[in-house]
Amino acid sequence: MMTQTNAPRPIYVRAAKKPWSLLNRIIVWIASKFGSKAKEVERFLKFVFVGVIGTVVDFSTLLVLQATLLQPQEPNKDTKVIAAATIAFLAAIASNFVWNRFWTYPDSRSRSMRRQLVQFTLINSVGLAIRTLWVSRTYRAIGAALLPFFVAFATEVSPSYTPAPEAAAKIGTLASTVVAIAFVMIWNFFANRYWTYNDVE
Repeated sequence: MMTQTNAPRPIYVRAAKKPWSLLNRIIVWIASKFGSKAKEVERFLKFVFVGVIGTVVDFSTLLVLQATLLQPQEPNKDTKVIAAATIAFLAAIASNFVWNRFWTYPDSRSRSMRRQLVQFTLINSVGLAIRTLWVSRTYRAIGAALLPFFVAFATEVSPSYTPAPEAAAKIGTLASTVVAIAFVMIWNFFANRYWTYNDVE
């Protein structure tokens, strides 16, 4: 008859959990400094971290699209820029919803996942409208302003560098998107906290 042993779990299993455990401990420790607001601060910090992951998804998708299917070239340059930014934003929404549902607000379960997804998507759609308006109105001017600095840096690295015709549009799209992300993140946190996840203490 075999007896059950208390053999240690494989090292790779324990190691896989450590980064998230450490991150949780750091967030909880920081939040604990805010007294009665500790839980809200913890949620906000997690929401921001999720937003960072979403930003990586966002920018990665945007860069891939602008390098392949939706290069910001004529004809229809504006349409291609808006389409690439919108698809990237929707990819980030999907990522952010999953992370927030299971990590930031694991205690919010009085509503179905479907309903929360609809609410989350509606709030983010308002954010998308704000972002799209901002990017479409500012990417040309911002790109034109930043291109000389980018060219100066690039020629230091590679003296033969010559910017492509769409370089200013790409730089402008990325820079204006950074500004939009900051505003939209604040909107998303408070709107979701007091509507999508208002069933938590």
